[in-house]
Amino acid sequence: MMAFQKARQPLSLSQVATAAGIDRSAAQRIVHSLQKLDVIARDPADRGYLPGLRILDMTHDLLRLNPMLQRANPIMLELRRRVHERVDLSLFDDVRVVYAVRMPSKHEIFSATLVGHAVPTYCTAGGVAILSKLPDERIADIVGRSDLTPFTPHTIQSLAEVMGEVKATRERGHSVLCRQLLYNEVAIGAAILDAEGNPVGAIHVAGSLQEWTADSFSESFGPLVENAARTVSERR
Repeated sequence: MMAFQKARQPLSLSQVATAAGIDRSAAQRIVHSLQKLDVIARDPADRGYLPGLRILDMTHDLLRLNPMLQRANPIMLELRRRVHERVDLSLFDDVRVVYAVRMPSKHEIFSATLVGHAVPTYCTAGGVAILSKLPDERIADIVGRSDLTPFTPHTIQSLAEVMGEVKATRERGHSVLCRQLLYNEVAIGAAILDAEGNPVGAIHVAGSLQEWTADSFSESFGPLVENAARTVSERR
């Protein structure tokens, strides 16, 4: 199933085999078995294979059974009502964070509305907020294993830059990053902690630099994001 992560269109059997690192006959057997379970399906236009509807069933189960996401939902709704900007919750997954709750603003591209979308930890508001709660050695390890290919001319590209953002986040209480994934975007984030104080996710708010400066966005919404993340975090 990992073969579909970076696909931009349905995959042929040969493409599935190449992406999965297996031979075509093995791919054919696996795809056939997964088709029987509705985990993989043929594209309606017969252009190849797609994830099947059972994936949505499993996604629904993950979202509805996760205690943290259950706690977060009313808090996220209230935060979205107050900020009138895009509000997201992402889950920490080593070198990446994965969007689990997305509440779009008025103008969003399609990908910005999808749960399950993953972005790098090292250069995103949610990711840097999470990193700020980790030891420096762990941060260096995560950055060292990350793909540092920039998304914009302003994307962070070194450990020194990441540590600079982490230091500022620790002092401020929330992250503030501009033009990292999208050229005109400003985003702030605060980490969600488990009962032992380990970061497990983050709440973040994103807006447009055509409407906000980084400072005004941080001053307006930083305390709200921090409070939301604290409320969702587990207590000892």
